[in-house]
Amino acid sequence: MLPRRLIGIAVASMLVFATVAAGSAYAAEADGMQIKVLSNRADLVSGGDALVEIVLPSNTDPAKIRVDVAGRDLTSAFAVRSDGRFLGLVTGLAVGENVLTARGAAGAAQMTMTNHPIGGPLFAGPQVQPWICATEKNGLGPAQDAQCNTPAKFELLYMSSVTGQFAAYDPNNRPLDLAYTTTDQGNRAPYVVRRERGVMDRGIYDIAVLYDPSQPWAPWAPQRGWNGKLLVPFGGDCTPRHSQGSPESLPDGTVLNDQALSRGFAVALSSLNILGQNCNDVVSAEALTMLKEHIVERYGPIRYTIGNGCSGGSMQQHWIASNYPGLLNGIQPSCSYPDIWETMQEAEDCHLLDRAFDSSALWTVTAQRAAVEGYAAETTCRSLWDNPTGNGNYAKTWLDPDNGAGCLGGLLGANATTLDPNPAWVYDEQTNPTGERCTLQDYGVAIWGRRPAEAWGAAEQRIGRGFANRPFDNVGVQYGLQALESGEILPEQFVDLNEKVGGLDIDWNWQPQRSTADPAALEIAYRSGRVSYPKEAAKVPIVDLRGSSNLEIHTDFHSYAMRARIDQANGGHGNQIIWTSPEPLTGDDTANAQAFLLIDKWLANVEADASSDPLEVKVLRDKPADAVDACWIAGEKVTDMSRCRAAFPYFADPRIAAGGPLADNILKCQLKPLDRDDYAVDFTNAQWERLRKVFTAGVCDYRKPGVAQQPSIPWLTFSDGPGGQPLGAAPRSR
Repeated sequence: MLPRRLIGIAVASMLVFATVAAGSAYAAEADGMQIKVLSNRADLVSGGDALVEIVLPSNTDPAKIRVDVAGRDLTSAFAVRSDGRFLGLVTGLAVGENVLTARGAAGAAQMTMTNHPIGGPLFAGPQVQPWICATEKNGLGPAQDAQCNTPAKFELLYMSSVTGQFAAYDPNNRPLDLAYTTTDQGNRAPYVVRRERGVMDRGIYDIAVLYDPSQPWAPWAPQRGWNGKLLVPFGGDCTPRHSQGSPESLPDGTVLNDQALSRGFAVALSSLNILGQNCNDVVSAEALTMLKEHIVERYGPIRYTIGNGCSGGSMQQHWIASNYPGLLNGIQPSCSYPDIWETMQEAEDCHLLDRAFDSSALWTVTAQRAAVEGYAAETTCRSLWDNPTGNGNYAKTWLDPDNGAGCLGGLLGANATTLDPNPAWVYDEQTNPTGERCTLQDYGVAIWGRRPAEAWGAAEQRIGRGFANRPFDNVGVQYGLQALESGEILPEQFVDLNEKVGGLDIDWNWQPQRSTADPAALEIAYRSGRVSYPKEAAKVPIVDLRGSSNLEIHTDFHSYAMRARIDQANGGHGNQIIWTSPEPLTGDDTANAQAFLLIDKWLANVEADASSDPLEVKVLRDKPADAVDACWIAGEKVTDMSRCRAAFPYFADPRIAAGGPLADNILKCQLKPLDRDDYAVDFTNAQWERLRKVFTAGVCDYRKPGVAQQPSIPWLTFSDGPGGQPLGAAPRSR
């Protein structure tokens, strides 16, 4: 079991790191009995159970305490545990409100707990439909209901001292090549891991931890092999799939992470934390909330939680740290992006620019096209963002509503014999306007809401219902402005491009006029943190692992765009360091290994800081000396950032190349009048008249915030409708 000191730290961490998400925080009453829900907020309980502590007044005999829920006696679930606390696992809670009462000679206490179905939702709002279960393909039993629930399964694995790989473990036939490990708490143990797999929130989850099958395990008495820490790997990509997917889609072997498990970490994730299987970050945060609750109830208190993950996995870490603080205490984004909506804007701009380039004889020089796009090479636009013939084409995947492959994604590989790649339930503008639209905003309609009647197109008018509000906008954007000012393109090219670029309607059809965002979408995008606003992320150490990759889509500038946002929100970025290596996407193994140990050390320092200072102050004060920006050149770690910048330059994207800020967080710009004096080049009168026809309302004024741009509000619930409302204070014991 954890030493008493660490159990105390664990509970304190749930209150300090996760006041909203991992414990009922309330002012202690002087003499009365108190009830604390330790596994989650009392109003976010799920699955019918909760780990509860009853704090007894001094000189109270625990044997005389009676506990019940609505008259159902639960006294036998509670006992004084080895650390002296009176704890119990409450089970059998009904969906909805449950009043837990503890009574003794000195009085009574009550706590109202709100229990949610294990299939969800918790705070993410109505769940998308249809939803395809894949339990049997993931080694579980048949789904027992529409939310894919089925009993969990457990398996034992061991690390082979010969192969260095995990294999099935039979406790009755101990293998000769069983390896041993010593955890970071100094506990030597056979390297045996228990992996639990089950269904939660309609996703499939995995939990792995060092495990001795001959010993008991209780949440108030964990086995010594677990150090109380949790690693959560997040998966990449981004697709609006309508299926469970699989935890095993991660390229690194999912929860069987030797680096973490051998040190005593638990490793856990849900398929809903793989953005390529669920491109809805609120659902990802919800799934993590439920998963951590389950771990506390079955395994014990969590000291702190570290996230890692590349691409879409980086987006989830940035979002969760900013919007649902306390769920993650330290993050390791790699090949990172700030969020999907900035990234989607890149992809759609590429789609429009490629079309404009291909429709004009003025754009035969590759370097000029790249200069307009802002990238090191135009392959970034043509390789994946907008590649109609090759792998990917994210522009279509994210905004084309009749893209059946976007709704099903990789599920087709597993179920190719049973699933139509373009199923009948997918939207078609002419033949099936009531079908499911395979766009990012429609996948998250519970967040975005629906377009008002005055904005409806023909298909919406036919069905009498608006599609999801869309935040994409390019009104006033002067594509190629920086290339014009630097002399890389000519005035005629600048005019020609902005005449031809046009926009996309709600059904992803090209139109000559620019795209206009739905006003409600802009308000929601900023207020709810869909465009990440990292004010709360100041409480989280960030080690950004930047594998330099300027010639494809995970371009280096994104790490610095996130840094610019941190600077905007917090006046500095002392909690974020960037490590760059020449390897694409994930950085080299040495950097990854060092980053994991560094962020663990950083969090341990914060955990040991007993001061009452705000968490963001502790994160800066307790930062290890080697937590500095660095790069790897010829295998050498370099901290001279002038050398690093020369070896690893970063570039931009089409909006930054159009004069936008490095933070890249403006969805729709405020406008200013077109003014000839703003340009360092001369236009002919004819060219100027053409520009005036393009920019009738004006051009972007990036000296001002974006339209509706504002700080986000953490811990929003979408249970009561789109846009979200603050969850409010946690329930109190009374």
